[in-house]
Amino acid sequence: MVAIVAVAENWGIGKDGQLLFSIHQDMRRFRTLTSYMTVIMGRKTLESLPGGKPLPKRRNIVLSSRMEPTEGVEIAHNIEEILSLLADDPAEEIYVMGGGQVYAALLPHCEKVLLTKVYASPEADAFFPDLDADPAWKIESESELLEEDGLKFQFIDYVRA
Repeated sequence: MVAIVAVAENWGIGKDGQLLFSIHQDMRRFRTLTSYMTVIMGRKTLESLPGGKPLPKRRNIVLSSRMEPTEGVEIAHNIEEILSLLADDPAEEIYVMGGGQVYAALLPHCEKVLLTKVYASPEADAFFPDLDADPAWKIESESELLEEDGLKFQFIDYVRA
């Protein structure tokens, strides 16, 4: 499994159910990497997508204890059900795409984190674990510093140490 996430300097990822940033280069990277793959998300993340609909051209699995089945979405009520659903998944990569509780629950199952680090610190109420403070993770690669609409950011790939 691979976690894919955009974080602020304080590791914030969202506020009031919305992403903190909308960066076209980051969204394009996300689309390119996850198309025709499997994505795992929580109910609130699904609801935050355009129209509350699953992402096209992907297998969408939602981790939720109370969500009803809906078209284009497979529901898993716990981690064991996710792992069972993934047992025969032919996708090259399985991407965990949030939110905060789903990242926390599935990070132990991830071998890699594809992170977009945005050099800003807006107020947040959802956070990703600080990988720089966790000796279990190390940086595998970093892009050059990029900028879009006044926001400086870079793509940083972490792997298990």
